[in-house]
Amino acid sequence: MNGVWWEYVLILSGTTAVCVGLTPFLIAYATRANLLDLPGGHKSHERAIPYLGGVAIVVAFVAATVAMSIIQPPHSGRTELLVILGIALALSAMGLIDDLKELSPTWRIVVEIAAAVAVWAFGNGTNVTDIQALDLGLTVLWFVGITNAFNLLDNMDGLAAGLAAIVSLTIFAIAANNGQFLVAALSIGLAGCAVGFLRHNFHPARIYMGDGGALFLGFVIAYLGIKLRFESGRKLSALIPVLVCSIAVLDTTLVTASRLIAKRNPFQGGQDHISHRLVKLGLSIPIAVATIYLGAASMGVLTFVISSTDPGSAWVLIGLAGIILILVGGFLLTVSVYPHGLEHDSPISDYSEDS
Repeated sequence: MNGVWWEYVLILSGTTAVCVGLTPFLIAYATRANLLDLPGGHKSHERAIPYLGGVAIVVAFVAATVAMSIIQPPHSGRTELLVILGIALALSAMGLIDDLKELSPTWRIVVEIAAAVAVWAFGNGTNVTDIQALDLGLTVLWFVGITNAFNLLDNMDGLAAGLAAIVSLTIFAIAANNGQFLVAALSIGLAGCAVGFLRHNFHPARIYMGDGGALFLGFVIAYLGIKLRFESGRKLSALIPVLVCSIAVLDTTLVTASRLIAKRNPFQGGQDHISHRLVKLGLSIPIAVATIYLGAASMGVLTFVISSTDPGSAWVLIGLAGIILILVGGFLLTVSVYPHGLEHDSPISDYSEDS
């Protein structure tokens, strides 16, 4: 891509249109085939909702990416792009299988670690410490953590798709500002996929993306974040993608910490995410989701400023962002979300946590 504004608009509108147009067909097919997310357990929806929404996201993004690579082959190599797409598709397929026939969390983690190692082997890992084993560990932590963070965020109508759109737009703005036109093009395309799907997924949702869509979104976002490059120090550069995804990181950290404190299994489902806590505070589902959108957008703007300013100011702003996140997390941790007198959650895996 040459970074011309109309090319970005074309990519955004194209992926959005494909997702908007394809999703109703998937709703109809999933309903006929009885591929439905049934209510019960920790899930709060009261009627069966079709799965397969993630297929629209995957098809739109892959089609746009392949078309871009044919029309204007990327300078960094088409092979790398196709390899990353292949890994993302493998994770999506695993997620789709898990939607239809529940897989063991252990096997899921093994596959996600293998995907991260494959990215590392292709030369796209973190390079923070100059210690290969440690940087590999950080790469695995990043990919597994962010991939699952977006999967766990799929717990309320419109939340995961909307947050993916905001995060992707933030990466787009930073990449375009830094002249990383391929990263910018991929990010704006992914944002279009999320926005197009959101048309049918916002409350009340007509379809869910399922693990097949959430794992795909999380992995691609993790890859795009790690591809961001800056002239500032490596430690500062490494924190930029973390800040971009900070709301997803906060949600996963909050849930894990609260379950461990309550002596609950962190891998079991529950209505104890940020979204659920906001609803417990009295917000409606759309307002709770919109509040999280606002937080993510605010962090996105702050991260863009940090990526564009001098290192001294950047570290001050990072410290400020960290303090805000800690205070928000501490407050949300005080919200009561567990039934009194129950020592264990429902034995339903948290890896399939639609609203």
